[in-house]
Amino acid sequence: MPQHAPRAAIVRYVASRLGQALIVLWAAYTVSFIVLYALPSDPVALLAGGEATDITPEQLAALNAQYGLDQPLVVQYLLRLGGVLTGDFGSSIATGRPVAEVIGEAIPPTLQVAGLGFLIAVLAGGGLAVLATYVRSSTLSTFLLGLPPLGVAIPAFWFGLMLIQWFSFQLPIFPAMGDKSFASLVLPAITLALPTGAMIAQLLSKSLETSLGEAYIDTARAKGADRRRVHLRHALRNAALPAITMTGLIIGQLLSGTVVTETVFSRPGIGRVTASAVQQQDIPVVQGIVLFAAAAFILANLAVDLVYPLLDPRIQLTAAPRRRQASASAPAAAAPESAVTVPPSIDAALEAAR
Repeated sequence: MPQHAPRAAIVRYVASRLGQALIVLWAAYTVSFIVLYALPSDPVALLAGGEATDITPEQLAALNAQYGLDQPLVVQYLLRLGGVLTGDFGSSIATGRPVAEVIGEAIPPTLQVAGLGFLIAVLAGGGLAVLATYVRSSTLSTFLLGLPPLGVAIPAFWFGLMLIQWFSFQLPIFPAMGDKSFASLVLPAITLALPTGAMIAQLLSKSLETSLGEAYIDTARAKGADRRRVHLRHALRNAALPAITMTGLIIGQLLSGTVVTETVFSRPGIGRVTASAVQQQDIPVVQGIVLFAAAAFILANLAVDLVYPLLDPRIQLTAAPRRRQASASAPAAAAPESAVTVPPSIDAALEAAR
């Protein structure tokens, strides 16, 4: 195979995934449009009713015409879809501001909390899983393995309120609300990290237990690798792949968790914008948030696919080369083209990991 073939295969793979991403974004937009416009109430009437009780039918008709809600649904769908393709997501019914501007202002505060929460979740959840499977005491290991299910079961809003009670009122260490300093990020990030870290700990601990029972672990021990090296270098490297695969779900957990977290801690961000838009039936803003969330899922999953080969040398995002004919009388079967190729030798992979 020519030297440029692997790079070309990766480019083809990424292009294929981007094509699938466009289909997913279109499907997300279409489904959200159908669901939102199937709601029984009129968003313009709801907004006008909140501002004035004596609005006339003529004024209501003018508002519907202004936002294009007086046209057939098919026409509205095509017009709005065309606007999205040109970067115009419409204007908020509640504020009249462009949807892109509303979401753009809300993204940075959410990324701050979500980024710190993700870091805490990975460190705490991964550390708990490694420690629970590394300790020799079965009692301590059982206790540590029982913590992740408890973390998943605790309601996020209750946990956030308890953190405020403990560390803002009783021990005034962190502010209870606001977004003016790094200290104001700590409690929301911990609240956001609790269920996410628990999910990571559950999956990683189970994967580690499975990996530690595989044959290549016995091979590594037979070659003289100590317990720490076997656990952290060989078992953890393979066990981390399922946890990394869950990154898409983690992104969804973080995005959905911001609705509760930002409301409890009175922080601006995507969560607060989402809650307000749903309450006011602000359809353009809700659809913009749906597209943003779908794009975040897609980018996270694409990044996971590209990171796989860095963690496991047996995985390659290239097409497997076809085997040449071994002899004139017995042609060898050609290896199928695949996006993931795994070498058959465990020892070779073990040596590569070492």
